[in-house]
Amino acid sequence: MKKILIIEDEPNIIELVGYNLQNNGYEYVSAEDGLMGVTLVHKEKPDLILLDLMLPGKNGHEICRELREEGNKTPIIMLTAKSDEVDKILGLEFGADDYITKPFSVRELMARIKAVLRRYEEHNLSDKANDYIIRIDDIEINTDRHEVFVGGKQIELTLKEFELLCYLTENRGHVLSRDQLLDKVWGIDFAGETRTVDVHIRYLRKKLGQDDNEDKYIQTIRGKGYKMK
Repeated sequence: MKKILIIEDEPNIIELVGYNLQNNGYEYVSAEDGLMGVTLVHKEKPDLILLDLMLPGKNGHEICRELREEGNKTPIIMLTAKSDEVDKILGLEFGADDYITKPFSVRELMARIKAVLRRYEEHNLSDKANDYIIRIDDIEINTDRHEVFVGGKQIELTLKEFELLCYLTENRGHVLSRDQLLDKVWGIDFAGETRTVDVHIRYLRKKLGQDDNEDKYIQTIRGKGYKMK
């Protein structure tokens, strides 16, 4: 049984979401402030985190960034009452895997949870005897161990950043539209926007040591999409 951690300061939302999680075969634990939420992440080791943006003690952005910086790759779906695109973009930049805006459909939330968990499990099922290595210039990608090195130095990527990099490298030389990348990396269940791709590309470039105005690794093809050189 998968365990979901709900970090949310509104008891009625915890009750509603928790009830539906149980009806869909999940176990859940909850915290009503950011500090307790971080404590439960380490104590309960959940399979997925539903993380509210506006929290007492420590907000969702701070929690997300803190977990990713310490190497915690637990999938995160951010819950936000704000419609401001900046908040969504920040959540994705700090390592959230998806977001949903309040008020949300419980059915949609359950679909998002299922899709994120499925993709996370598929990524971690690989247990081959020989690791598969992709090398492009000074980038080395170990697809089985989820490791990326640039110039011999390992860099930390979120699951979505890693999948995006792998898909670009597997199709290097080919221009991939934002819609293609959304479909292949986020899956048809992801109800996001093409802006999501741009955010992840920008953050991925930064981690690879590439400026936005450079085409060292990932090229922007104006009006079409992106390609790996």
